[in-house]
Amino acid sequence: MELLKDYDYTILYHPGKANVVADALSRKSMGSLAHISIGRRSLVREIHSLGDIGVRLEVAETNALLAHFRVRPILMDKIKEAQSKDEFVIKALEDPQGRKGKMFTKGIDGVLRYGTRLYVPDGDGLRREILEEAHMAAYVVHPGATKMYQDLKEVYWWEGLKRDVAEFVSKCLVCQQVKVEHQKPAGLLQPLPVPEWKWEHIAMDFVTGLPRTSGGYDSIWIIVDRLTKSAHFLPVKTTYRAAQYA
Repeated sequence: MELLKDYDYTILYHPGKANVVADALSRKSMGSLAHISIGRRSLVREIHSLGDIGVRLEVAETNALLAHFRVRPILMDKIKEAQSKDEFVIKALEDPQGRKGKMFTKGIDGVLRYGTRLYVPDGDGLRREILEEAHMAAYVVHPGATKMYQDLKEVYWWEGLKRDVAEFVSKCLVCQQVKVEHQKPAGLLQPLPVPEWKWEHIAMDFVTGLPRTSGGYDSIWIIVDRLTKSAHFLPVKTTYRAAQYA
């Protein structure tokens, strides 16, 4: 509605019998999953094979020409299974009054959380899988270590998360190739020599554009001693030349 309100348009009715192209596409019999036949076992097998890419599919068949499936991530199941074998969780739960034990809570899904964040055990490559998804997925486009850590710490927790994120990003080949530094190293800082006596080295500046005084002065000449930081503020005119300043 916000997009359309900026336009001066008129809504016209277009009968379905005149819109034959769009009507034919919307009524195509094979365009809906509700028309999958029980006899199409190959399609059902393909749906089952999708479980290898990180989702679990449950297909229910009936005597009618209908098929129903539900998609849900299996990462939670992997984390829950890994938590049941993790020594860190077992030791923390054995001491519920300790600092770690107080922070662990079990949700209605049976997954242990550290505060409000999912605790990811160091097993079955779960941490590596989460780091790769948060850094190399098409919708994140290789974020830096700081951005990646800020995103992950909202959902996940494990000891050394920030260190693991920084190490993972530093070893990313794509980041090393694309985000390479093209400038030469600046080298060590070269400090200015410290003056040995007052008024031996000075710095000067001008403040101009001021209202003109009765004496015709419209600027201030500032002279600062670099050693003692003493300063002189002298009224001058913008028409002065170098000889007059000297």
